[in-house]
Amino acid sequence: MPSDIEFVAVGASAGGVEALSVLLQALPAEFPLAIAVVLHIPPGRPNPMPGLFADRCHLPVVEAGDKDVVAAGKVYFAPADYHLLVEPDGTFALSVDAAVHYSRPSIDMLFESAADTYGSRMLGIVLTGASADGAAGLRSIRAQGGRAWVQDPDTARSATMPRAAIDLAGADEILELSRLATNLSRLASRTR
Repeated sequence: MPSDIEFVAVGASAGGVEALSVLLQALPAEFPLAIAVVLHIPPGRPNPMPGLFADRCHLPVVEAGDKDVVAAGKVYFAPADYHLLVEPDGTFALSVDAAVHYSRPSIDMLFESAADTYGSRMLGIVLTGASADGAAGLRSIRAQGGRAWVQDPDTARSATMPRAAIDLAGADEILELSRLATNLSRLASRTR
């Protein structure tokens, strides 16, 4: 298990609410890392995920804002219809650049910007989904020395996204969801 991780980026799409419920509920209140989540949601309405997960998670869950400082021990969701980026100064940025894989927010854009900032000190996780978003970003994370975990496609509600990530980027771990959740929660004791 890695002990030098500072930042976790998670991407999900179809079936993502259920998958994130398992993953985020497993985290202890003393989890010491910042987690940023991109979940593909339709544009044109507020993102309901921070409110939904606030009651399902032991950590504070918020919608990321432009220029918010990335803080350990918090879960940040990308706002609806904005790309979520991590800046080199350790803040978030929001972008209305064109959709990637028909999605804004884009998992690839979060992963790529976080890889540029955190390099080997980050973990990228690709969960269930029905597009190839996240695959190129996971490749960037691994190219920068970061780690990549992918939900086992055979256990995902939609296998397209995890399969695309494995095919393009490979993975350090390919695990079913409960094992991903257990391993992520164990980072709490390994990074203190």
